[in-house]
Parts: sequence; C-alpha cells; structure tokens
Amino acid sequence: MQDKKTPIATLCLFLTAAIWGFAFVAQVQGMEYMGTLTFGGIRFALGTLSLLPVILLFERGKSSKAEKLLTLKYGSVTGLILFAASTLQQYGIELTGSAGKAGFLTGLYIVLVPLFGVFLGKRPTWLTYVAALFALGGLYFLSVPDGFGALAVGDLLLIICAVFWTMHIIAVDTYACKVRPLRFSFVQFATCAVLSLIGMLIFEQPSVHAIQSGMLPILYGGIGSVGIAYTLQIIGQRHVEPSKAAIVFSLESLFAAIGGFLLLHEQLGWKGYLGGGLMFVGILLSQLRIAPHKSDNGSSENTADSTEAQMEPVFAATE
Repeated sequence: MQDKKTPIATLCLFLTAAIWGFAFVAQVQGMEYMGTLTFGGIRFALGTLSLLPVILLFERGKSSKAEKLLTLKYGSVTGLILFAASTLQQYGIELTGSAGKAGFLTGLYIVLVPLFGVFLGKRPTWLTYVAALFALGGLYFLSVPDGFGALAVGDLLLIICAVFWTMHIIAVDTYACKVRPLRFSFVQFATCAVLSLIGMLIFEQPSVHAIQSGMLPILYGGIGSVGIAYTLQIIGQRHVEPSKAAIVFSLESLFAAIGGFLLLHEQLGWKGYLGGGLMFVGILLSQLRIAPHKSDNGSSENTADSTEAQMEPVFAATE
C-alpha cells in the first residue's frame, strides 16, 4: 500500500525544487562578486550554522555512540558527493556560458536515477519511465530553446555532475532513514563547506569587500537553498522513491525560469511554456498509481506493469 505520508513528502520535494529554482538567480548574482568555491564554501557554512537552532529544538535528545558514528559516516559520504556535484555544476555553467544548456545536462539525473535503480536490482515501473521522458522533454524545451551546438569541456563536466546528483539522490534515500535527518543534514553540509573552503584558500583569493557585496545572494543560497531546501529533500525522500523524487526535482529548472521572468525580466517564449507543461504532465504521471490486475480468483497478478498500486517505494531504506 502507499505510504500515507507520501503526499506531504511530495510537497516537501516540490518546495525543495521551488527554493532551488529561485536560488539559481541568487547563485548567478553571487558569482558576480566571488569565485565558485568561495560562494559555495560560505553558503554551505551558513547553511550548516542555520541548522543548529533547529537541531536543538527538534532533535535535542541524546543519541548513542553507534548512532553518532553512523551519522558522521553517512553524512560525510553524502557531503563528499554533494561537494563534487555542486562544484562541477558551477564550473560547468561558467565554461558553457549557457545556463539553459547547463540546466538540461544537469537534469539528466531524471533518467539516470531509474537507470541506476536497474543496476541496483530495484526496477521502477514503466509509468515512472514514461513520466521521466515527459519531464526530460519538457526540460529540453524549457532550457535549450535554440539547440545545443557542439559539446565542449564544460558540457562534459555537467554530464559528470548529473551522475553525482544521481548518486546524491540515491545516497540520501539510502542513508537518511537510518539516522536523524537534521543531524545527517548538518554533517553533510559541514563536509561540503569544509571541502569548499579548503579549495577556496588554495585556488581563489577571496576578499571581505566582495563577500559583503554579495551578501544577499549568499544569505538566500545558504539559509534557503542549503539549510531549508536540502533538509526538506531529506525529509521528503524518506517517503518518496528516488526515481519519482528526481522527476519532482526537475521542476527546479521551471522555477528558475519563473525566477528569471519575475526578477530578471527574462522571457520564456512558447517553447518555455510548452516545456513547463510537459514537465507538469511528467509530475502528474509520476504520482499516478495503476490499479492491480485481478485474476479470476480475485487475487492480484504480480506482473511488472500492475504492481504500481501495491508497491512501497522501491528504494526506501529500512530502519
């Protein structure tokens, strides 16, 4: 049967995509003042600190030594993946010079997540694949209205980045249910922040004036995109399988386009509206559940195409 918390969890993922989408505007503005690692390090450090009062409020109870070690282990591994994904994405955006093209290539995780599931022996249903194709097609029309052109080094970085985002979605699904989610988020963000700040000191020359000038996008990127959105992702993925979560996350590009329209006065055009419509169709399809086929004796036949209604989330980790 379907998890009763799935609708609320899906709403959490929807809000995550919305915050991430509008954060794209903040990220672009922040990069006008500082380097990739500087912006990433400060915003993830800020996101880490923003979780402290929330943890004290909701997860104040003591935990065992074994749980602390698991939280540190799982959070560090996921934070390493997050660091690779977010850093490669930003460098890819800088090299390609096309946010739309970068958004589409990054969004390849829509189809990579269910494909990875096949290799892990956890095959999503056919309807999930159809929904992913609709979302991917919508993402293309929304993000790359004028076509690709030739692939370059930046494109390769973004494709590799999509693989890391796929790994991150699966890692969150695998680990977040085994430890307390807010503490898991704290370790994940702290790991990403430390790695980014080390890279900043080695490869960049940050200045206090530049950081102060870009403080507004840093605040949104740190508290909103990191502290709130990534935590909502962890909470939501506890009750939504990764292949469906990836489809919801694809709305990030749609919200980025809306943010560009509202804040930067960018125009979508008919292809943008078509892309947004296709993505919403994909979201709706991903939430449908096929009624199981009844045999003559009244029992449900266990076929690959008729199990959608009776399956628990196929990637859900056990407690």
